[in-house]
Amino acid sequence: MDTQVESEILAIVGRRGLLRDRSARMAYESDGLTLERQVPELVVLPRSTAEVQAVMRVLQRHGIPLVPRGAGTGLSGGATPVPGGVVVGLARMRDILEVNVEDRFARVQAGLVNIELTRSCAAHGLFYAPDPSSQMACTIGGNVAENSGGPHCFRYGSTTRHILGLVIVTPEGELLDLSHPSVDPGGYDLAGLFVGSEGMFGIATEVTVRLTPVPPVIETLLAIFPSLDSACDSVTDIIAAQLEPSAIEILDRLTIEAVEASVFAAGYPQGAEAVLLLEIEGSAIEVEETTRGILPILEQHGQIELRRARDVKERAALWAGRKGAFGAMGRVAPDLYVADVVVPRTRLREIVNLATRICAELGLKMSNVFHAGDGNLHPNISYDRRNADEVTRVLQAGRRIMSACIEAGGSLTGEHGVGLEKRAEMALLFTDDDLATMERARAALDPERRMNPGKLLPIRGCREIRTPAPVALPTDGTPS
Repeated sequence: MDTQVESEILAIVGRRGLLRDRSARMAYESDGLTLERQVPELVVLPRSTAEVQAVMRVLQRHGIPLVPRGAGTGLSGGATPVPGGVVVGLARMRDILEVNVEDRFARVQAGLVNIELTRSCAAHGLFYAPDPSSQMACTIGGNVAENSGGPHCFRYGSTTRHILGLVIVTPEGELLDLSHPSVDPGGYDLAGLFVGSEGMFGIATEVTVRLTPVPPVIETLLAIFPSLDSACDSVTDIIAAQLEPSAIEILDRLTIEAVEASVFAAGYPQGAEAVLLLEIEGSAIEVEETTRGILPILEQHGQIELRRARDVKERAALWAGRKGAFGAMGRVAPDLYVADVVVPRTRLREIVNLATRICAELGLKMSNVFHAGDGNLHPNISYDRRNADEVTRVLQAGRRIMSACIEAGGSLTGEHGVGLEKRAEMALLFTDDDLATMERARAALDPERRMNPGKLLPIRGCREIRTPAPVALPTDGTPS
């Protein structure tokens, strides 16, 4: 990196805001998709919107590509650096700027950790509904970039339904202020366009979010099943009966065993083939009626046992086990490929079984923990990235599972985004005209293609991305 660029950025963010030492920069070489790695030339950690603007102007003037980054918990390679590029991380921008209890919204800096927003509103009887499994670490800005989901999005919807406004810094360093919430905003929904754009349109530095009242009654159930098939079928019938819990999650045997052997142990029965974690919220009457409708369906599908959380502590433990499941899988193998695909709920059993067969054919160890109510599957493949042949088989399994979900009428992602992981498969889901339209939207907001280049949109013919995509991890396991 040109020392002139370093000096200009240093003058903006100070020593705490610029990482130049390679050992420090290596911590930013990937997100949760560790198959792809690239050490950034610089890591810039601004503290304010004004600093982000000034940094963006320097990068624009020198034609340097950049990758925005929240907490790095993403699982699709969206925050993987690019060769010759800079990472602009927002982890130091974590202030809560305003909590408006009367109008039920909050303004926060984009680096605020998701769970901290709910904690700050708890005394007012409000919370922020989208709750990714990485809720204890992921940032609001990262959730905006990926349109993140979570267990309770079955009832409340994903991130986009809760974003009322944004402050965006454009690739040229200009300010686009969409931060004022309105019941029915006029003009184009630019904030809606930005949510889920995976860091390719600019950097959101401030986010205005909708706050939701805490439900008066919450019932948490753990249904234990003799097979994964019966758990899947019960979900299909619960939805068909027009019953609407706030969350419907499934964990299979391997996941349960890993969770119970870890610090996230929640008391799940280790002999069960699958458990269904259900949460029902609302008024006392609503919760009672919904629960009354669900219980016969669980029994019909062979439920072995039903447990109810007796208090807040037990409820928190059940959810800690679910949200810690990905981390617990480190007990199975050193690396985890977390697929993120969506299928119609009526085909849950079919696609889960197909994914299991695909992994068995390829000699891979697969587990399941997923948002069953949304049809959002997470076939998790445990592996060792030091084994080049195993890595090849993992990627082959991922492609086959994605293709099968698309053929079943599903989609490539429910919450993790496309990033590098699914970029090529975008051509399976969208036509050339669809992709060209996306490219035109990208060109309108980032004509030089410097924002997170090489992500989301497949490289096709003459429309190649100007900056090459990140390189894969070498087979010997050494950092690139």
